[in-house]
Amino acid sequence: MCRTLLIVFASLLLSACGNGGTEKDKAAETVALVPVEAVAAAARPIDASYSGTATLEADREADVVAKTGGVLLRLLVEEGDAVRQGQVLARLDDASPRLSLAKAEATLRKLEADYRRADEMFGRKLLSLEEHDKIKFDLDNQRAVHDLSRLELSYTNVIAPIDGVIGKRMVKEGNLIQVNQPLFHIVDFDPLLGVLNVPERELNILKPGQPVSMSVDALPGQRFPGVIERVSPVVEAASGTFRVTCRFNATLQTLKPGMFGRIDVVYDRKQDALAIPRGALIEEDGETAVYLIVDAPPSAEVKPKDGKAVDAPAPAAAPAAVPAAAALHAQRRVVHIGFSDSEYVEVRDGLKAGDRVITVGRNAVRDGTLVQVLDTAAASASSVPVAEKTP
Repeated sequence: MCRTLLIVFASLLLSACGNGGTEKDKAAETVALVPVEAVAAAARPIDASYSGTATLEADREADVVAKTGGVLLRLLVEEGDAVRQGQVLARLDDASPRLSLAKAEATLRKLEADYRRADEMFGRKLLSLEEHDKIKFDLDNQRAVHDLSRLELSYTNVIAPIDGVIGKRMVKEGNLIQVNQPLFHIVDFDPLLGVLNVPERELNILKPGQPVSMSVDALPGQRFPGVIERVSPVVEAASGTFRVTCRFNATLQTLKPGMFGRIDVVYDRKQDALAIPRGALIEEDGETAVYLIVDAPPSAEVKPKDGKAVDAPAPAAAPAAVPAAAALHAQRRVVHIGFSDSEYVEVRDGLKAGDRVITVGRNAVRDGTLVQVLDTAAASASSVPVAEKTP
């Protein structure tokens, strides 16, 4: 019963207020505004850069293969060990090569003695030139056999062909090793290379020696400096790109081959460019534009280009109701941009310092839409809960 009486009383009160309004009150009509956030264009340093992605790869890496056969008797290194060029990595069974070398040495000593006697006899005219030359030929041939046997024996010590780190071990002790069988994979971590496939329009911009920086997914928050090592002079017809090879020093082996990196090449810098956030740009109809915040006339209506008065567009979010005379509206402005980085773009034409452009809510407005600029700093402060005082 009480609830019904309250409803009736409220209806009568609203009716009385409506009938008692004046023409002056109706003139203070309120309109719905679209809430937006805006940032003023201001001078700031900005870099001209090219960004791309690449997978790091080692400049030098090698598979260590067996040059002779035999049973693997001993492994001297393991995965992750740093090795130097010429270091012994493993040893194979050398019994058979040693016997072959001993046999070659014995035959060599015999032929050397035969040649000394033949040389004396040839000096006394007791041996023909033909027989002397034949003995000398046999001696030279045996020397080659001896050297080959010594070389085969040396192959039982598997050595590192380059400096680096053992990335993979592919055999175990006791395995029977065949000739040319892979045993280890060695990777030289310093330097590491990242290859960018760059569109041909950048061909005259990127040069060897330019500094670069890289971030990798595996090490967030860190950036690694590098330099452009070389630039391919050939543009691939199929993709319309050319190869740019960047070099990075793997300090303390932080970077690893196979890591995925994002590389930024900064090729120019302006200290006082007029810049706005990238989020303010709108690409439509082949033009780059922004929405400015400008003063609105004291009216609840907006006139589009055809001259007919229409109501202001309804907001996408819950609008605020304010007097129309205090409102602002959005104005579309075509701009010409220059340098850009990950956050800001340079505006070369279309804006001046201090112009406010819409960054949040730009998709909900059109040219002439009435807007309300939110104070993001105040909104953030008001969202922090106040601690209750304990009595």
